[in-house]
Amino acid sequence: MTGIRLTAPAPGWAIDADVVVVGSGVAGLTTALRCAAAGLATVVVTKARLDDGSTRWAQGGIAAALGEGDTPEQHLDDTLVAGAGLCDETAVRALVTEGPDAVRRLIGTGAHFDTTDTGAIALTREGGHHRRRIAHAGGDATGAEISRALVEAVRSAALQTIENALVLDLLTDADGRARGVTLHVMGEGQHDGVGAVRAPAVVLATGGMGQVFSATTNPPVSTGDGVALALRAGAEVSDLEFVQFHPTVLFLGAGSEGQQPLVSEAVRGEGAHLVDATGTRFMLGQHELAELAPRDIVAKAITRQMQLQGAEHMYLDARHFGAAMWEQRFPTILAACRSHGIDPVTQPIPVAPAAHYASGGVRTDLRGRTTVPGLYACGEVACTGVHGANRLASNSLLEGLVFAERIAADITGSAHIPRNGAADGPAPEAHPAGSRAVPLLTAESRTTIQRIMTKGAGVIRSAASLTTAAGELDALGRTATADEGGRKDAVPGVEAWEATNLLLVSQVLVAAAREREETRGCHWREDRPDRDDDTWRRHLVVRVDQDLLPVVRTTDSSAFPPVRPGDPADSALPAGLPNHPADAPEEP
Repeated sequence: MTGIRLTAPAPGWAIDADVVVVGSGVAGLTTALRCAAAGLATVVVTKARLDDGSTRWAQGGIAAALGEGDTPEQHLDDTLVAGAGLCDETAVRALVTEGPDAVRRLIGTGAHFDTTDTGAIALTREGGHHRRRIAHAGGDATGAEISRALVEAVRSAALQTIENALVLDLLTDADGRARGVTLHVMGEGQHDGVGAVRAPAVVLATGGMGQVFSATTNPPVSTGDGVALALRAGAEVSDLEFVQFHPTVLFLGAGSEGQQPLVSEAVRGEGAHLVDATGTRFMLGQHELAELAPRDIVAKAITRQMQLQGAEHMYLDARHFGAAMWEQRFPTILAACRSHGIDPVTQPIPVAPAAHYASGGVRTDLRGRTTVPGLYACGEVACTGVHGANRLASNSLLEGLVFAERIAADITGSAHIPRNGAADGPAPEAHPAGSRAVPLLTAESRTTIQRIMTKGAGVIRSAASLTTAAGELDALGRTATADEGGRKDAVPGVEAWEATNLLLVSQVLVAAAREREETRGCHWREDRPDRDDDTWRRHLVVRVDQDLLPVVRTTDSSAFPPVRPGDPADSALPAGLPNHPADAPEEP
């Protein structure tokens, strides 16, 4: 425990539960549904509406070995290659083995995927996949369909939900175990202002942190709140330097900021070509899969071409699809492009890389447990070891699905989680004696952080750019504590809390990126252009000290150490998963 928390009023209200799930994407809602089905009093807290998270924006689909001739082993091989030597093979094997049945259970929950004329699930390809194994819905609206199905299931099950609520900090007991969260409810939520949900199991499913950068495919709510909360609570994070920049984001003009429209990799999977302004394909000869190379390779190739030609963007050419295919297969992307004055039926689409996905996050084991007892993490906020240095396309929805089921199995089978009520003992204090409140940044600091990170820690990085970014971030942090005449004090509120979270996440990301002196996956150091397996085929694990300064250590190998001291190697699979081929015994 660090004893550090955000500056915020003490909770004015509290509710008790067995499990509190923070986040309402595929990871959070799947966990909540499984826990509730097992009889646990479950509360879902979400920052906006139930269907406003990152899952809703996923276009391409969900990857699983569902097609004829495809196997989990082939899916594993593609994932390991994309992960550039840093995937945890045991975690990947769990993902690809349990994935197909998890998708079928999702269909049983009510999700409708596109089908062929014979009624089979229609499958496409994306970057890094050697087979068609991407299931999609509504052509290019997979995330929206999955979100719809899960939200309907949650409402049908009458789960207690608190919408429009920003989670603030973790509640812990005297032994350092998680005992709930504090949160601030905005506008139309069930409660006004700061309150608490007290529960002996806390699941972070808060999504990504794309708003660290100026241009991102992530929604405005993706401000790294879960990672920041976990760091303040004393949890470890890992692989935060591996931020995936999606290669093909609709270019809206130099200086465009905020959420940018994604042009799904599935468009390339169906045969679109990357070209420069003269119409020349530049991925040929750079990788055996050309435009379908893993995302880090394509993003780097686009960036190189932009540098060589002094261009602000490249083009994605899919005019040969014709109007009918665009309208039937990619209606969402077609509408987004046309709304910005580009008609993909008759014009190549201007594209450039933008921040898309955090391959790292709060470090967990294969049961989703973090280094803080009682605290779990799932989905993009987590680092399970599945993605390594670069996530394979469409593995994100699958990871959220599979590891949500694993977390629910661990919680429901745990002797530490009492049923139907809060844990025994006194209620945890939100502001215990000796705790320290973090000074807040002003709302205006958000844009400053984004510009610092985009310039110094974006697609291309170097020792010089990262050192400059670290210094500027530290200086910005000091403005929150400076005692200067006329300084505008930040008032506790959503914008100030988000900016303060973004600063902490940015500082940890930059610290890890400075430490990793090589190029690997989506971490591209122009001053260290080669991959160095002898020195760097291992993970960087970060926590923060009492001054919120990053403390970085390197693992001994590419395997993660256990999250609990004395635990055996993280190779056993949890018991109780539906249709699991070989259940392992529960831990003693």
